[in-house]
Amino acid sequence: MNSARSWLVWSVAVFAYLVAVLQRSSLGVAAVDASAKFDISASQLSTLAVLQLVVYAALQVPVGVLLDRVGPRALIIFGAALMGLGQVAVALAPEFSVAIAGRMLVGAGDAFTFISVLRLLSLWFEGRVLPQVSQWTGNIGQLGQILSAVPFVWILHGYGWMSAFLSAAAMAVLALVLTALVVRNGRDDSWRPEQKQNWKTAMQQLRDALRRPGTQLGFWSHFTTQSPGSMFALLWGFPLMVNGLGYDTSTASSLLTLFIVSAIVIGPILGILTARFPLRRSNLVLTVIALTALAWAVVLLWPTQPPFWLIVVLIVVLGVGGPGSLISFEFAREFNPMRSHGSATGFVNVGGFVATFVMMFLVGVSLDLIDRHGVIDGGEGGLYSWGAFRLAFLVQYLVLAVGVVGIVRARRRTRRQMHTDEGIEVAPLWVVVSRVLKRRGH
Repeated sequence: MNSARSWLVWSVAVFAYLVAVLQRSSLGVAAVDASAKFDISASQLSTLAVLQLVVYAALQVPVGVLLDRVGPRALIIFGAALMGLGQVAVALAPEFSVAIAGRMLVGAGDAFTFISVLRLLSLWFEGRVLPQVSQWTGNIGQLGQILSAVPFVWILHGYGWMSAFLSAAAMAVLALVLTALVVRNGRDDSWRPEQKQNWKTAMQQLRDALRRPGTQLGFWSHFTTQSPGSMFALLWGFPLMVNGLGYDTSTASSLLTLFIVSAIVIGPILGILTARFPLRRSNLVLTVIALTALAWAVVLLWPTQPPFWLIVVLIVVLGVGGPGSLISFEFAREFNPMRSHGSATGFVNVGGFVATFVMMFLVGVSLDLIDRHGVIDGGEGGLYSWGAFRLAFLVQYLVLAVGVVGIVRARRRTRRQMHTDEGIEVAPLWVVVSRVLKRRGH
């Protein structure tokens, strides 16, 4: 554990996840090109991204169950193969339906990757370094968005659609080969579940994991922290900046890069806070959500087109949502036995992507309705005008409200169970702060 070999295996696994993020986010930076190439509406464009995420979310629980049975290495390899095939289909797609099928394959392959990489960590690391390695995994993996925002966009605009998506497929093949050569399920490369597994046992473990309030707390935390940033980075951010705000593509790409830099900078800080204050992780989650909601409110309520510096602030805040969402997996890990980690992690991971594809679809439908009924500028604002985006992006508050209610309810039940099972009493944060201030006053 925590050896040099552990770090080597982790490096290759993180690269595989980075490549998965590249595949996932490649459509967002190509959204304007996809709309023109296939001559599709905003709703159809959102459907192209939504179906990819629907497949991803739908497979999380089955993949989690499978992960507990066969181990992470095989699933990472299989996921890379699916993503490569999907990107080849998108590259060669003669029509919209073929591109949809390709992106669904990408979503399927992506579904096998992240939770498998997370499961691998507990086989190679232990102790207080484990939550920090989890944060590093998520943050470094998000560099895949930089690959899509910079070199992928450069290939797309310099050499065309086919070359860009074939290059992405080649990266998936490279991840497959490296994983096969380096990654192992522990030192002896054997996968032994804690107890003899069959599908009946696996489904019982899944049901047990879903009933645990800690797992539900993880689900709703992921649901609410990840979705605003993912909705922006995976689909609507690029059209918003290029069409709605009038930025050129290089500026938009640079801002998406800033999104990742923000996550990388804040991630280790959240990792340290998560390890140091394990009973206050839900407060960290709620703080991330509050900052996100506040940043969007300022941008959307700005009386004119928001200034560039404010968009920079928004993107920095959205970047915090990525590492913030990784706290959710700490709930899954802590409140479930080792044999159920795959199932619990898969379920938690569903949360953020369900919320993301709901947000994506609602924004697309809203844009079409606003354009069809001439709500903005007497019908002359255009499908992707800033005014149309400003109204359409309000729908995310509905999703965030649902998530916050889920967090509060699940947290209450989790704390009650902690008190019953372990005698741990978690006082409200304001009570703790009040006690600290009184002690300092004396």
